[in-house]
Amino acid sequence: MRHEEADSQSGAVDNEHVAEANTRSNSTALKKETIVPSVATEVINQPRDATEEEIKTLRHVSDRIPTAAWIVILAGAAERATYFGIIAPWQNYMQNARESNDNPGALGLGQSTATNIFNAFFLFSFLTPMLFALLSDIYIGRYKSLMAGLALYLIGCLLLLLTSLPVALDHGAGLPGLILAMIFIGFGAGCIRATYFPFIGDQYVQKKPQLLRQHNDENVIVDGTRTLQLLYNLYYWFTNVAALSTIATTFLEKEVDFWAAYALCTACLCISIIILVLWARRLVRVEPQGNNLPQAVKVALCAVRSGWKLENAKQSYQMVHSGETVLWSDKFVDELKRGLLACRVILSYVIFYLCVNQMFNNLVSQAGQMNLHGVPNDMIQAFSGVACILIGPLIQHLYNFLASQKIPFRPIARIAVAFMFCGGTMAYATGVQKLIYVTEPCYDQPRACQASENGKLPNDINVWVQIPIYFILAVGEILGFVTASEYAYSKAPQDMKTMVQAFIQVTACAGSALGMALSPVAKDPDVLVMYACLAGVMTLSAALFYWRFRKYDKIDEELNQMDFQEAAEGASRESSRC
Repeated sequence: MRHEEADSQSGAVDNEHVAEANTRSNSTALKKETIVPSVATEVINQPRDATEEEIKTLRHVSDRIPTAAWIVILAGAAERATYFGIIAPWQNYMQNARESNDNPGALGLGQSTATNIFNAFFLFSFLTPMLFALLSDIYIGRYKSLMAGLALYLIGCLLLLLTSLPVALDHGAGLPGLILAMIFIGFGAGCIRATYFPFIGDQYVQKKPQLLRQHNDENVIVDGTRTLQLLYNLYYWFTNVAALSTIATTFLEKEVDFWAAYALCTACLCISIIILVLWARRLVRVEPQGNNLPQAVKVALCAVRSGWKLENAKQSYQMVHSGETVLWSDKFVDELKRGLLACRVILSYVIFYLCVNQMFNNLVSQAGQMNLHGVPNDMIQAFSGVACILIGPLIQHLYNFLASQKIPFRPIARIAVAFMFCGGTMAYATGVQKLIYVTEPCYDQPRACQASENGKLPNDINVWVQIPIYFILAVGEILGFVTASEYAYSKAPQDMKTMVQAFIQVTACAGSALGMALSPVAKDPDVLVMYACLAGVMTLSAALFYWRFRKYDKIDEELNQMDFQEAAEGASRESSRC
């Protein structure tokens, strides 16, 4: 793929970047944004802050993507190649015994136990982000926290590689090595989840909407919100390209052994670390400005004493109604309200995460019950990444079209649609499982009847009927995950962005906990009912979510303006380039 150079950071607020924009007045015009890295805004006159009327009436476009953001995106893609490449073989590694049937294996723990351990790992890795969020926002900043997490991550990968060697498995090191590796990888992945999305957002210094005239004399609004949306879409697109590492690792586990797959993943993580170290001086590194958490707790307690309303915790209210002087400003309370709104929206993702997690365990097992025609059963999930790569640009084009027609498709609506697609995914999975159960030779006990020749013969249904699951889910993932990260970053207070981002992982943790609770029914034939229930609950959740939160789409622009002002103030006093 051809990558267009994007080495200007016209999104920044300092004079240097304005000067750079002026020197490029004869270059190419703004190109239509896509999710692939070909994004540029050509300014032929000096931009200025747009008026409210201009914001409402003119077409909104994205700003340039800074070089620093590209560096972070590429490093993140290498890390995601590691993560997805490692977890893809885990279900087989844990579930199947060595050389027991057509599916590769190592530990022979069975489907239910393997699924339970998988969910326990997800739960643990979703709890650890809050630790790194506190470390990042209060003490050492996002970059240093990120590098510490990557170091732990690398230790876990090396442990997994060494204990998956045949000699280690022969001496019983497989299970204890896996558990220890999961702990280190869980810490590392948790750090990535907490810090990486905010770190990407930091690379584009937001500002108020700018009016500019393009070379074709069209007046447009350079929109920081659309730029942030595009930035996260780009990252998600690249991570899905990187997720194709699952194809390589699943073939390596089948044709060579598990250790070869884990060696590839370890190499990818080393590439990620090298990129972030070599280009460290090019990155925007926002330093922590102190601990606002105690003050946020005091605001919350004051609100409880004043009728359970945050509005009543404002300094202006307290002065009038109680005669007390509080230590925080009205603006701090408004920022906290905005952050809590993001947390409430994110909390609604619990069932969404529960459904998406099926891709990494139960849907792998479902594929293993069908005719694979030489394809590893855990490679099928790689089509999730393929689907995201193909559908991602289409969704970005949809965003562009809606923006050009001035049709709003705001975050709450996007999330509700994502939930609907996720429910559709589980409904289709229910249908596939039903097809398996009505097919010979073993019907609702695949690979477990006498006719299966000790588990060698699956039910006679082609595994490719499972592919639509990943394409339907891809739409939900793109709309849901990208919007959640965008919403968390744009609505969180400047000094608490990592903590709000970490709250996404707490929600994911709750989804994994539910997955663990459901693990006793994640076996034949009960798994059919489980899929059907997930489809129904997810669809109901979509309707309830939109009913409850749709009003916030109406004030989304107002909330974003608060973030632009805060980001601009933060850029002038907090950001430092190293």
